[in-house]
Amino acid sequence: MLKISALMLLIFFALCFVSLAVGSVHIEFGTLFRALGKALSGDFSISSPEEMIIFSVRLPRILFAGIVGAVLSIGGVIFQALLRNPLADPYILGISGGSAFGAIIGIVIGAGSFYLGVPLLAFCGALITVFLLFIVAGGARGVLMDNTLLLTGVVINAFFSAAILFFISIADGMELHSITFWLMGDLSRAWFGEISAAAICLFAGFAVLYGQSRKLNLIVQGEETALHLGVNIGHTKIWLLVFTSLIVAVVVSMAGIIGFVGIMVPHFMRLMFGSDHRLLMPASALFGASFLVVADMLSRVLLAPAELPVGVITALCGAPYFIILLRRRSG
Repeated sequence: MLKISALMLLIFFALCFVSLAVGSVHIEFGTLFRALGKALSGDFSISSPEEMIIFSVRLPRILFAGIVGAVLSIGGVIFQALLRNPLADPYILGISGGSAFGAIIGIVIGAGSFYLGVPLLAFCGALITVFLLFIVAGGARGVLMDNTLLLTGVVINAFFSAAILFFISIADGMELHSITFWLMGDLSRAWFGEISAAAICLFAGFAVLYGQSRKLNLIVQGEETALHLGVNIGHTKIWLLVFTSLIVAVVVSMAGIIGFVGIMVPHFMRLMFGSDHRLLMPASALFGASFLVVADMLSRVLLAPAELPVGVITALCGAPYFIILLRRRSG
């Protein structure tokens, strides 16, 4: 387990290094080595345009992409385990849609002029979605049906999609541009505050959820088995789903909607390494971080100097994978 995690961590660092060099302005590896060595020695002064690009533009964005990819992947692992459905993720359950609804309201009313105005409203939208999800699906009565939860998420998503279309129809040019990028995922505005908040969610969330690996393994084997071995199924499901929803909501509120990461990465890692969450969770986190770093790099270079929203890249990868997954389940 440690060897696999260490190997995937090395791959993540290698991809980050390549991503630092690649973009509309290419930076030579030698220049990049010197700049990083200078920073590691404690000299954080910026003395060239290349160093400005590395430390002020690309490095914050790459760190943010890695953290967001890891959180979304962990969220997918938890949702798929608790609902025992490989199609479950925060996007499908409507949490991303609620966050988008809150963010778009913030953009339309001008909350973007305040620090963290739009992310705060996006987080409130996600909280409302979590509340609706569990009330409608029966969580308030302590009985949480997996299929009902998924169907409720689909209905909530449909409602928020209609509301989002309404706001898009009344938005002006600048608002429409901001809304479009937010709906497709935007990592370009990553700064210290966003990176710090997302990192806290990642490490605190991973520590808490990794401690539940045994319970998750038992639930995946069957709820009756887990119940006989002392797992309180109803309580465990509700609090893990709420906790996971909240840490995912924080990240989505800052990065926008980045779909399919929470479906693809856990499912692919499960095929590679099995369903033991002691390995599946760190493997999914590291692979998800690497995947989103690569997706962000592609979004910067495919139409350089123009830029694609990162959600476009993940959708181009995820939609075919989603179709293959559906066909395998129906077959």
